[in-house]
Amino acid sequence: MQVGTEATPRVEVVCAGNHREMGLAQGSALRAKILGAIHNCSQQQSFRIGQPWWLPDNVFLWLARFRAAWLLAQPLEQDFPETNERLAGIAEGAGLGLRTIYLINAIEPIMSSVKDRSVVPSMAACSAVAVRGRRSASGEPIITRNFDYLPFIQPYFTLRENRPQHGHRSLDFTVATMSGTVDGMNEKGLCITYNYAYTIDEGPPSAPISMLITEAIARCATVTEAADWIISRPRWGGGILMLADASGDIAALELSNTQHRLRRPEGGSDLLLHTNQFHCPQMQPYEVSHRAIFNERAHPAMRGRRVLESAELRTRRLTELLRGFKAFTSNELTALMADHGPHNRPSDTTVCVHGQLRATNACLQLFPRSRRMRVAYDSACRAQYQEFEI
Repeated sequence: MQVGTEATPRVEVVCAGNHREMGLAQGSALRAKILGAIHNCSQQQSFRIGQPWWLPDNVFLWLARFRAAWLLAQPLEQDFPETNERLAGIAEGAGLGLRTIYLINAIEPIMSSVKDRSVVPSMAACSAVAVRGRRSASGEPIITRNFDYLPFIQPYFTLRENRPQHGHRSLDFTVATMSGTVDGMNEKGLCITYNYAYTIDEGPPSAPISMLITEAIARCATVTEAADWIISRPRWGGGILMLADASGDIAALELSNTQHRLRRPEGGSDLLLHTNQFHCPQMQPYEVSHRAIFNERAHPAMRGRRVLESAELRTRRLTELLRGFKAFTSNELTALMADHGPHNRPSDTTVCVHGQLRATNACLQLFPRSRRMRVAYDSACRAQYQEFEI
């Protein structure tokens, strides 16, 4: 399917009550989307990279479900029992076994690891920019962000309102199958967005980063509170989070399985940006080498290419576009994220991604002070935003 053919964003489910009840509401309301996503994902070449030619599909899927449950069940029960209850509710509501829900939620951290491969292709290629103060025309902090992924996932995007029994209300951008949050904002104005990072350190399996975002948004009101809580918890995978709150604080939190660093604007610049590569020198030893390439076990579209090529080129281009002391309006940020490079040739290395394997298929802008979120399920160059408040 082509990017830009999906429905207008809307809040599709309200998840209220205790954690199992919230999961049950999601699973029941989004059952058709969840079943479609699981079927479609299981047919993707990227999902089946590790399947031997001689292994029947049903056996491969059974083994994958068994392995995901073996990896996730115990650490979630021990360290994230509320999240585990939510997953159980999603499975029950959708009429699925819990192992299937474990499998679809385990794809996230497995993707962020490039140990040995680069065998699994880097399916995500996201970009995020945060401005505040003199770099924001209104003075309000703003996060703008492109979500770049395999186009097949676009029909399963979901806006979800959370109303936990104990915690802050929030509006989340996620995928129907996930208990975790890709990008979210709560009623206190705390905003968190999530880019993948490609890491080489290993730790024991635990909650994927998206699940930590869901819990942080329910618990915390400020950037500092959220960052402190996330780094205090076990996690599985690599990522770069952009955080902002109603006070005007902005920060980027760089995470691997075992390490973390929090980065704030330097020298009063009132601006941060990142793609899918670490900026903090202390984190770079835990990131895939800039020389690493995808080998013959990767998706054909990625073979022979450097893992960090797109991230580096998008970072370089955003840095060029953001130079100076211009104060950005939301419309100017929209234009920034729609950039197709100096020669206006869209590709999988431009800020607005148009690639053979992945593309920009959702765009968001988050305004923590006014508690607004603008969402488009489309490429940045065609985005027609819908606005929501929490």
